[in-house]
Amino acid sequence: MKQVIVITGASSGFGALAARELAKAGHTVYASMRATETRNVPQVEAANKFAQENNVDLRTVELDVASQDSVDAAIQQILSEAGHLDVVIHNAGHMVFGPTEAFTTEQLAAAYDVNVLSTQRVNRAALPVLRKQGQGLVVWVGSTSTRGGTPPYLAPYFAAKAGMDALAISYAGELARWNVETSIIVPGAFTSGTNHFANAGAPADKARLAEYEAGPTATLAAEIMKGFEATAVPDADVLDVAKAIVEVVNMPFGTRPLRVHIDPADDGAEIVNGVADRVRSELLKNMGLADLLRPSKAK
Repeated sequence: MKQVIVITGASSGFGALAARELAKAGHTVYASMRATETRNVPQVEAANKFAQENNVDLRTVELDVASQDSVDAAIQQILSEAGHLDVVIHNAGHMVFGPTEAFTTEQLAAAYDVNVLSTQRVNRAALPVLRKQGQGLVVWVGSTSTRGGTPPYLAPYFAAKAGMDALAISYAGELARWNVETSIIVPGAFTSGTNHFANAGAPADKARLAEYEAGPTATLAAEIMKGFEATAVPDADVLDVAKAIVEVVNMPFGTRPLRVHIDPADDGAEIVNGVADRVRSELLKNMGLADLLRPSKAK
């Protein structure tokens, strides 16, 4: 069934790929991004070209996840054009790399803002629409870093993704009786096919960074990147993440899984998440809240 979908952070990476795959699957897709009239003009043109060449309904919309006003305006534009909204996909995020101590407190706050608070801004704009309609889907693009094996030097990003995952789990229970479904897509580390590492933020405290680069951790950054390369699966295709999102969106209402892992390197997150999700399920059942495990209309 054709659905109206908005996906954040769709100028590149998982977001751009998922937007195109969803459009090819027959949906109306709003690939949202900021700076559509300046920095991201090439991305807007590329999306428009893809839509024309493939005869699909892929649109772009200005949406800065750091601004509630921008988010509100984007959701209203979608509603005015499409008449409704069925699926919200939280994909916007930003990675940072370096010794944690060398990041300022403000940098940690900024990482939390783009990876966590952005989802709250979008939810506050979009969820009233989905709840009023009586049905919908929220997809969260998370990370195996929240519970898988993780190396150092990515702490601000990993901490933020863990925060987003915790938020997603709470929302899942709170939205179930409103018949709004939740799925968390859990990608592993893809060292190619995205701009995560290439565009990763660096520590602002250069003096503190210099201490780490001159001390016993002088080679640690290079060792970590070498380790990523050593554990990466050579034929891992980042497009698999986009395809997993399409598969979840296309599933019948009430049948979608809470989590879908796409982790070629198998860092252990699927095992740990499986335990954590089972514990959550058992607790809700013991509390007499088993109905929160899936939308009320799902039988």
